[in-house]
Amino acid sequence: MPIVSSCSIVVPVYYGAKTLPELTRRLAAVMNEAAGEYEIIYVNDGSQDDSWQVISALACQYPSVRGINLMRNYGQHNATLCGVRAARYEITVTVDDDLQHPPEEIPALLIKLNEGWDVVYGIPQKRPHSWWRNGFSVLTKRVMARTLGVPTIRSLGAFRAFRTNIRRAFASFSSPDVWLDVLLTWGTSRFATVVVKEEPRVVGESNYDFIKLARVAINMMTGFSTLPLRLASILGFAFTFFGVLVFFYVIFSYLTSGSVEGFPFLASIIALFSGTQLFALGIIGEYLARMFSRSMERPTYAIQETTPETSTEPK
Repeated sequence: MPIVSSCSIVVPVYYGAKTLPELTRRLAAVMNEAAGEYEIIYVNDGSQDDSWQVISALACQYPSVRGINLMRNYGQHNATLCGVRAARYEITVTVDDDLQHPPEEIPALLIKLNEGWDVVYGIPQKRPHSWWRNGFSVLTKRVMARTLGVPTIRSLGAFRAFRTNIRRAFASFSSPDVWLDVLLTWGTSRFATVVVKEEPRVVGESNYDFIKLARVAINMMTGFSTLPLRLASILGFAFTFFGVLVFFYVIFSYLTSGSVEGFPFLASIIALFSGTQLFALGIIGEYLARMFSRSMERPTYAIQETTPETSTEPK
């Protein structure tokens, strides 16, 4: 008996020509048992290899496969959002195209979802990346989870299942800076996780290095949260109070000894205050840059073509 009546599988594709045939075969084998009806939506995110040609061929071979080709590379979350808005069934599952998320683990997400949750993340037993990337990724995602008000989530990730109607909460969202996990919190607070296996990459290497991960973390914090601004305010208040204490110290030293000694001390205080001011200005600058970017009304994504009989309008 199927776990769910209908399900849409959304896969953002970036240089995935070599993995898509195997991924499709395994997805079809799993979903034939897990769902009464299903579809596989491949969103080609500006790949310069043969990904779109492979997607078109798979759409002819598998009736359940649909393809959307974006005009250029917009980013993983942008491409995923495009697929989510094109989904036609009651449950949506997002999967990476590199076979690190085994399709055989999808039933575990669906079973957990049937317990009454709205969003379920598949959390790997053991992360296949280097220790520094795993640590940085876990720290960033857990901080973000608490910032979003869902601290019960142990981690966020691209392997997730959720009820498709949640997208109504962000139907009007339009911005080049997308973080799907944030958008999901706009529609529900019922999140859960389930432990799944995660396999090493079969082809190629990850596109995320330390700089890109840091940029993602900054975008995530300044694009969807006011926490950095509050941090700047707290730092400003703290150092103002510290400055008052230093002022009284200087007055006390002058009254008791007739002079104020300690140029290195004063120089370090000035440097400390200057650094704090520049830090606060940097945070404010990040928010101003986001406001400027959004005022340009750049699209979240733009569709170039789709496979035959593919609708890109939300149900």
